[in-house]
Amino acid sequence: MATTTRDRILQASLALFNADGLAAVSTHKVAAELGISPGNLHYHFKTKEQMVTVLFWRFEQKLEALAGGVERIAAVDDFWLALHLQFETIAEYRFIYRDMAFLAREYPELGRRAQALTAGNLLAAQALVAQLSASGVLQASSELARILALQIVFTTTCWLSFERFMPGRDGRDTDPGLAAFYTLTLISPYISGESRAYLDYLKSKYLG
Repeated sequence: MATTTRDRILQASLALFNADGLAAVSTHKVAAELGISPGNLHYHFKTKEQMVTVLFWRFEQKLEALAGGVERIAAVDDFWLALHLQFETIAEYRFIYRDMAFLAREYPELGRRAQALTAGNLLAAQALVAQLSASGVLQASSELARILALQIVFTTTCWLSFERFMPGRDGRDTDPGLAAFYTLTLISPYISGESRAYLDYLKSKYLG
């Protein structure tokens, strides 16, 4: 299927937002990147906000689809894969979490949707931790489960911003597997003995 001009605009704007930051990219810059006139771009998207809104919607849809698979997670390796997929999606739309303060200030409606998305992620994380506790994978009280869920959501939300300040990295070439492993270490003190083997495997893979 041929790529439409509208899709090309969204692809180019996503790449530029990710590379240069949301504040630094104008509709004229996107048009120049594509080699089309500003008028052609404005025929499809009258404002930058319209482009950002569509990209944000796509991000929401992908995260919500991943959250819908929480009930199938029953082991540590399932959890690592779920985190890996989540970090892949976050990296694909990295400008959203990285530039959240600017996004919320410039586009208040998207800021409110980001809050709702975070609330949904927190509920999904709470359900997941409770599920793993009930199945014996984790040994955690209900209070600790809520704290772990908050830590997991905090880590997934802030990882890219943190990674930009790690020596030798700029946040452009993130490793979803490594990010998933470090997030998984949050629950490592509470993993039951028989479920620890996979965590040990990941430790040897990422930390040598």
